[in-house]
Amino acid sequence: MAASCVLLHTGQKIPLIGLGTWKSESGQVKAAVKYALSVGYRHIDCAPIYGNETEIGEALKETVGPGKAISREELFVTSKLWNTKHHPEDVEPALRKTLADLQLEYLDLYMIHWPYGFERGDNPFPKNADGTMRYDFIDYKETWKALETLVAKGLVRALGLSNFNSRQIDDVLSVASVRPAVLQVECHPYLVQNELIAHCQARGMEVTAYSPLGSSDRIWHGSDPVLLEEPVVLALAEKYGRSPAQILLRWQVQRKVICIPKSVTPSRILQNIQVFDFTLSPEDMKQLGTLNKNCRYIVPLLTVDGKNVARDAKHPLYPFNEPY
Repeated sequence: MAASCVLLHTGQKIPLIGLGTWKSESGQVKAAVKYALSVGYRHIDCAPIYGNETEIGEALKETVGPGKAISREELFVTSKLWNTKHHPEDVEPALRKTLADLQLEYLDLYMIHWPYGFERGDNPFPKNADGTMRYDFIDYKETWKALETLVAKGLVRALGLSNFNSRQIDDVLSVASVRPAVLQVECHPYLVQNELIAHCQARGMEVTAYSPLGSSDRIWHGSDPVLLEEPVVLALAEKYGRSPAQILLRWQVQRKVICIPKSVTPSRILQNIQVFDFTLSPEDMKQLGTLNKNCRYIVPLLTVDGKNVARDAKHPLYPFNEPY
Protein backbone atom coordinates (compact mmCIF):
# COMPACT_ATOMS: atom_id res chain seq x y z
CA MET A 1 0.00 0.00 0.00
CA ALA A 2 1.48 3.34 -1.01
CA ALA A 3 1.15 6.30 1.30
CA SER A 4 -0.86 9.28 0.13
CA CYS A 5 1.16 12.45 -0.43
CA VAL A 6 0.99 16.18 0.19
CA LEU A 7 2.38 18.71 -2.25
CA LEU A 8 5.25 20.96 -1.16
CA HIS A 9 5.52 24.52 -2.48
CA THR A 10 8.49 23.28 -4.55
CA GLY A 11 6.10 21.04 -6.53
CA GLN A 12 7.50 17.87 -4.91
CA LYS A 13 5.19 15.25 -3.46
CA ILE A 14 6.08 14.05 0.05
CA PRO A 15 4.43 10.84 1.30
CA LEU A 16 2.35 11.36 4.45
CA ILE A 17 3.93 8.31 6.07
CA GLY A 18 7.69 7.85 6.12
CA LEU A 19 10.07 5.57 8.00
CA GLY A 20 11.79 7.24 10.93
CA THR A 21 15.32 6.01 11.70
CA TRP A 22 16.23 7.70 15.00
CA LYS A 23 17.36 5.07 17.54
CA SER A 24 17.21 2.33 14.90
CA GLU A 25 20.25 0.24 15.83
CA SER A 26 23.00 -0.48 13.35
CA GLY A 27 22.58 -4.04 12.24
CA GLN A 28 18.78 -3.56 12.19
CA VAL A 29 18.18 -0.43 10.14
CA LYS A 30 19.28 -1.85 6.77
CA ALA A 31 16.73 -4.67 6.95
CA ALA A 32 14.08 -2.23 8.24
CA VAL A 33 14.59 0.15 5.30
CA LYS A 34 14.57 -2.69 2.75
CA TYR A 35 11.40 -4.14 4.25
CA ALA A 36 9.70 -0.73 4.38
CA LEU A 37 10.48 -0.10 0.73
CA SER A 38 9.16 -3.56 -0.16
CA VAL A 39 5.76 -2.82 1.42
CA GLY A 40 5.25 0.58 -0.18
CA TYR A 41 7.16 3.18 1.84
CA ARG A 42 8.66 5.87 -0.39
CA HIS A 43 9.81 8.32 2.29
CA ILE A 44 12.83 7.75 4.56
CA ASP A 45 13.80 10.23 7.28
CA CYS A 46 17.49 10.27 8.20
CA ALA A 47 20.11 12.33 10.03
CA PRO A 48 23.85 11.92 10.48
CA ILE A 49 23.51 12.21 14.26
CA TYR A 50 21.46 8.97 14.24
CA GLY A 51 24.70 7.18 13.37
CA ASN A 52 23.16 4.89 10.74
CA GLU A 53 23.23 6.73 7.38
CA THR A 54 25.94 4.39 6.02
CA GLU A 55 23.74 1.37 6.65
CA ILE A 56 20.70 3.10 5.20
CA GLY A 57 22.85 3.85 2.15
CA GLU A 58 23.54 0.14 1.72
CA ALA A 59 19.81 -0.57 1.76
CA LEU A 60 19.14 2.19 -0.79
CA LYS A 61 21.94 1.00 -3.07
CA GLU A 62 20.46 -2.50 -3.15
CA THR A 63 16.88 -1.42 -3.88
CA VAL A 64 16.87 1.99 -5.58
CA GLY A 65 18.14 3.15 -8.95
CA PRO A 66 18.47 2.02 -12.57
CA GLY A 67 17.52 -1.63 -12.97
CA LYS A 68 16.35 -1.89 -9.34
CA ALA A 69 12.84 -2.28 -7.91
CA ILE A 70 12.40 1.45 -7.23
CA SER A 71 13.55 4.45 -9.26
CA ARG A 72 15.31 7.28 -7.41
CA GLU A 73 12.57 9.70 -8.50
CA GLU A 74 9.94 7.64 -6.64
CA LEU A 75 11.75 8.00 -3.32
CA PHE A 76 11.73 10.95 -0.90
CA VAL A 77 14.81 11.10 1.33
CA THR A 78 15.30 13.65 4.11
CA SER A 79 18.42 14.35 6.14
CA LYS A 80 19.51 17.03 8.58
CA LEU A 81 22.44 19.32 9.34
CA TRP A 82 23.85 18.70 12.82
CA ASN A 83 24.47 21.38 15.45
CA THR A 84 28.28 21.36 15.08
CA LYS A 85 28.05 22.21 11.37
CA HIS A 86 26.16 25.55 11.43
CA HIS A 87 29.05 27.67 10.13
CA PRO A 88 28.47 28.39 6.43
CA GLU A 89 31.75 26.80 5.32
CA ASP A 90 30.86 23.56 7.16
CA VAL A 91 27.44 23.13 5.53
CA GLU A 92 28.33 21.74 2.11
CA PRO A 93 30.97 19.30 3.45
CA ALA A 94 28.40 18.02 5.97
CA LEU A 95 25.82 17.50 3.22
CA ARG A 96 28.35 15.79 0.94
CA LYS A 97 29.25 13.38 3.75
CA THR A 98 25.54 12.53 4.16
CA LEU A 99 25.15 12.04 0.39
CA ALA A 100 28.21 9.77 0.30
CA ASP A 101 26.94 7.74 3.27
CA LEU A 102 23.45 7.42 1.79
CA GLN A 103 24.97 6.70 -1.68
CA LEU A 104 22.76 9.36 -3.25
CA GLU A 105 23.42 12.20 -5.69
CA TYR A 106 20.85 14.52 -4.12
CA LEU A 107 18.48 14.81 -1.15
CA ASP A 108 14.80 15.59 -1.54
CA LEU A 109 14.81 17.60 1.69
CA TYR A 110 17.63 18.94 3.89
CA MET A 111 16.86 20.51 7.27
CA ILE A 112 18.61 22.39 10.02
CA HIS A 113 18.21 19.87 12.86
CA TRP A 114 18.10 22.42 15.74
CA PRO A 115 18.17 26.24 15.69
CA TYR A 116 21.19 26.45 18.02
CA GLY A 117 24.79 25.44 17.36
CA PHE A 118 27.38 23.47 19.27
CA GLU A 119 31.12 24.18 19.15
CA ARG A 120 32.51 23.39 15.70
CA GLY A 121 34.47 20.21 15.15
CA ASP A 122 34.07 16.48 14.74
CA ASN A 123 32.82 15.74 18.26
CA PRO A 124 29.01 15.81 17.85
CA PHE A 125 28.44 16.55 21.56
CA PRO A 126 31.31 18.82 22.71
CA LYS A 127 31.20 19.19 26.50
CA ASN A 128 32.83 21.15 29.27
CA ALA A 129 34.48 19.35 32.20
CA ASP A 130 31.26 19.71 34.23
CA GLY A 131 29.23 17.90 31.54
CA THR A 132 27.51 21.01 30.15
CA MET A 133 27.54 21.57 26.40
CA ARG A 134 30.05 23.76 24.59
CA TYR A 135 27.93 26.03 22.41
CA ASP A 136 28.40 28.16 19.34
CA PHE A 137 26.28 31.29 18.95
CA ILE A 138 26.15 31.59 15.17
CA ASP A 139 22.84 32.86 13.80
CA TYR A 140 20.84 30.18 11.98
CA LYS A 141 20.07 32.75 9.26
CA GLU A 142 23.72 32.54 8.19
CA THR A 143 23.40 28.76 8.13
CA TRP A 144 20.22 29.08 6.04
CA LYS A 145 21.94 31.15 3.36
CA ALA A 146 24.56 28.39 3.03
CA LEU A 147 21.79 25.79 2.66
CA GLU A 148 20.30 27.82 -0.19
CA THR A 149 23.51 27.39 -2.21
CA LEU A 150 23.00 23.60 -2.04
CA VAL A 151 19.69 23.97 -3.89
CA ALA A 152 21.36 26.08 -6.58
CA LYS A 153 23.98 23.32 -7.00
CA GLY A 154 21.33 20.63 -7.44
CA LEU A 155 22.45 18.73 -4.33
CA VAL A 156 19.17 19.32 -2.50
CA ARG A 157 15.61 19.78 -3.84
CA ALA A 158 13.93 21.41 -0.83
CA LEU A 159 14.98 22.92 2.49
CA GLY A 160 13.37 22.65 5.90
CA LEU A 161 13.61 23.40 9.60
CA SER A 162 13.44 21.06 12.57
CA ASN A 163 12.64 22.08 16.16
CA PHE A 164 12.22 25.79 15.29
CA ASN A 165 9.51 27.87 16.96
CA SER A 166 7.12 30.24 15.17
CA ARG A 167 9.26 33.33 15.71
CA GLN A 168 12.37 31.55 14.44
CA ILE A 169 10.50 30.36 11.33
CA ASP A 170 9.50 33.95 10.56
CA ASP A 171 13.08 35.05 11.18
CA VAL A 172 14.31 32.59 8.51
CA LEU A 173 11.53 33.65 6.13
CA SER A 174 12.66 37.27 6.48
CA VAL A 175 15.98 36.46 4.73
CA ALA A 176 15.09 33.39 2.66
CA SER A 177 15.35 33.38 -1.12
CA VAL A 178 14.58 29.63 -0.94
CA ARG A 179 11.64 29.35 1.43
CA PRO A 180 11.50 26.48 3.90
CA ALA A 181 9.10 23.80 2.69
CA VAL A 182 8.72 21.69 5.84
CA LEU A 183 8.91 22.07 9.61
CA GLN A 184 9.65 18.87 11.53
CA VAL A 185 8.65 18.86 15.21
CA GLU A 186 7.45 16.51 17.91
CA CYS A 187 3.68 16.16 17.53
CA HIS A 188 1.00 13.77 18.86
CA PRO A 189 -2.31 14.08 20.78
CA TYR A 190 -0.47 15.02 24.00
CA LEU A 191 1.32 17.80 22.05
CA VAL A 192 -1.15 18.73 19.32
CA GLN A 193 0.78 21.80 18.01
CA ASN A 194 -2.36 23.37 16.49
CA GLU A 195 -0.99 26.94 16.62
CA LEU A 196 2.36 25.97 15.15
CA ILE A 197 0.74 23.91 12.36
CA ALA A 198 -1.56 26.82 11.48
CA HIS A 199 1.43 29.18 11.53
CA CYS A 200 3.30 26.94 9.06
CA GLN A 201 0.36 26.32 6.75
CA ALA A 202 -0.32 30.07 6.53
CA ARG A 203 3.27 30.40 5.26
CA GLY A 204 3.09 27.62 2.68
CA MET A 205 4.96 25.07 4.81
CA GLU A 206 3.98 21.49 5.60
CA VAL A 207 4.55 19.90 9.02
CA THR A 208 6.18 16.55 9.76
CA ALA A 209 5.49 14.94 13.15
CA TYR A 210 8.33 13.07 14.82
CA SER A 211 7.56 10.74 17.72
CA PRO A 212 3.93 10.60 16.46
CA LEU A 213 3.27 7.63 18.77
CA GLY A 214 4.76 9.34 21.81
CA SER A 215 8.22 8.07 22.66
CA SER A 216 8.23 5.08 24.96
CA ASP A 217 11.90 4.26 24.26
CA ARG A 218 13.25 7.77 24.64
CA ILE A 219 16.65 8.44 26.15
CA TRP A 220 15.39 10.92 28.77
CA HIS A 221 12.99 8.96 30.96
CA GLY A 222 10.43 10.64 33.13
CA SER A 223 7.08 9.83 34.62
CA ASP A 224 5.23 11.05 31.54
CA PRO A 225 1.98 9.34 30.52
CA VAL A 226 2.27 6.67 27.81
CA LEU A 227 0.33 7.75 24.74
CA LEU A 228 -0.16 4.22 23.37
CA GLU A 229 -1.91 3.32 26.67
CA GLU A 230 -4.24 6.37 26.62
CA PRO A 231 -7.83 5.11 27.26
CA VAL A 232 -9.33 7.29 24.50
CA VAL A 233 -6.84 5.86 21.96
CA LEU A 234 -7.48 2.28 23.15
CA ALA A 235 -11.26 2.77 22.88
CA LEU A 236 -10.95 4.11 19.33
CA ALA A 237 -8.65 1.24 18.37
CA GLU A 238 -11.35 -1.18 19.49
CA LYS A 239 -14.11 0.82 17.75
CA TYR A 240 -12.30 0.86 14.38
CA GLY A 241 -10.67 -2.57 14.66
CA ARG A 242 -7.19 -1.02 14.40
CA SER A 243 -4.06 -0.82 16.52
CA PRO A 244 -3.55 2.18 18.84
CA ALA A 245 -0.60 3.23 16.62
CA GLN A 246 -2.85 3.22 13.54
CA ILE A 247 -5.37 5.47 15.31
CA LEU A 248 -2.62 7.97 16.22
CA LEU A 249 -1.18 7.98 12.69
CA ARG A 250 -4.59 8.24 11.04
CA TRP A 251 -5.39 11.28 13.22
CA GLN A 252 -2.29 13.00 11.88
CA VAL A 253 -2.57 12.12 8.18
CA GLN A 254 -6.27 13.02 8.23
CA ARG A 255 -5.25 16.55 9.26
CA LYS A 256 -2.51 16.48 6.58
CA VAL A 257 0.41 16.19 9.00
CA ILE A 258 3.25 14.00 7.71
CA CYS A 259 4.41 11.27 10.13
CA ILE A 260 7.70 9.40 10.44
CA PRO A 261 7.07 6.55 12.90
CA LYS A 262 10.25 4.65 13.70
CA SER A 263 10.26 0.87 13.83
CA VAL A 264 12.59 -1.99 12.98
CA THR A 265 9.84 -4.60 13.47
CA PRO A 266 8.38 -5.74 10.12
CA SER A 267 4.82 -6.22 11.42
CA ARG A 268 4.78 -2.70 12.86
CA ILE A 269 6.44 -1.13 9.83
CA LEU A 270 3.66 -2.63 7.70
CA GLN A 271 0.88 -1.68 10.12
CA ASN A 272 2.11 1.94 10.30
CA ILE A 273 1.50 2.52 6.59
CA GLN A 274 -1.92 0.81 6.58
CA VAL A 275 -3.77 3.98 7.58
CA PHE A 276 -5.24 5.08 4.24
CA ASP A 277 -8.17 2.66 4.07
CA PHE A 278 -10.26 4.02 6.96
CA THR A 279 -11.40 7.44 8.21
CA LEU A 280 -11.96 8.72 11.73
CA SER A 281 -15.27 10.50 12.30
CA PRO A 282 -15.15 14.28 12.93
CA GLU A 283 -16.17 13.61 16.57
CA ASP A 284 -13.31 11.14 17.05
CA MET A 285 -10.80 13.49 15.40
CA LYS A 286 -11.94 16.21 17.80
CA GLN A 287 -11.75 13.92 20.82
CA LEU A 288 -8.13 13.00 20.05
CA GLY A 289 -7.34 16.70 19.72
CA THR A 290 -8.69 17.39 23.21
CA LEU A 291 -6.07 15.10 24.80
CA ASN A 292 -3.47 17.88 24.54
CA LYS A 293 -1.29 18.24 27.68
CA ASN A 294 1.54 20.22 26.02
CA CYS A 295 3.59 17.16 26.94
CA ARG A 296 6.95 17.22 25.17
CA TYR A 297 8.74 13.87 25.34
CA ILE A 298 11.83 14.94 23.41
CA VAL A 299 13.76 17.51 25.43
CA PRO A 300 17.50 16.87 25.75
CA LEU A 301 18.19 16.67 29.50
CA LEU A 302 21.23 16.94 31.74
CA THR A 303 21.45 15.82 35.37
CA VAL A 304 22.52 18.69 37.60
CA ASP A 305 22.64 18.20 41.39
CA GLY A 306 20.60 15.03 40.97
CA LYS A 307 17.84 16.80 38.99
CA ASN A 308 17.00 16.56 35.30
CA VAL A 309 17.16 19.95 33.62
CA ALA A 310 16.70 20.96 29.97
CA ARG A 311 20.25 20.76 28.65
CA ASP A 312 20.10 23.63 26.17
CA ALA A 313 17.45 25.91 27.71
CA LYS A 314 19.94 28.70 28.43
CA HIS A 315 21.08 28.98 24.80
CA PRO A 316 19.60 32.20 23.35
CA LEU A 317 18.31 30.24 20.32
CA TYR A 318 16.69 27.44 22.36
CA PRO A 319 13.23 27.02 20.74
CA PHE A 320 11.03 25.69 23.55
CA ASN A 321 11.02 28.68 25.94
CA GLU A 322 8.15 30.22 23.91
CA PRO A 323 4.52 29.06 23.68
CA TYR A 324 4.93 27.72 20.10
